[in-house]
Amino acid sequence: MYYAIMAEDHSNSLEARLSARPAHLERLAALKEAGRLLVAGPHPAIDSEDPGPAGFTGSLVIAEFDSLEDAKSWANDDPYVSAGVYKNIIIKPYKKVLP
Repeated sequence: MYYAIMAEDHSNSLEARLSARPAHLERLAALKEAGRLLVAGPHPAIDSEDPGPAGFTGSLVIAEFDSLEDAKSWANDDPYVSAGVYKNIIIKPYKKVLP
C-alpha cells in the first residue's frame, strides 16, 4: 500500500537541509529503483520552484511500504530527521485514484 509522508520543517532549516540532502536523495533513489516511489519533493516557502534563501517548509513523499509501521520506520530514519530539518512528520495510508 502507498503511504503519504508529510513532513514540516523547523524554521531556518535550509542549511541543515542542504547538508543532509545527498543522503536524503540516496534513500529516495533506492525507493525509486525498487519501483516503490510514487512522488517526492519539497514545499517551497514562497511561490517559486527555486525559493533561494527562503528555503522550504517541508516535504512530501508518497511511496509503497508493507505496513504503516514500515513507513514510519523509514521516515524516522531519514537524514533530514537526524539533521534536525523536520520538526513534525505525519504518515497516513494513501490510495492512488488518478491518473
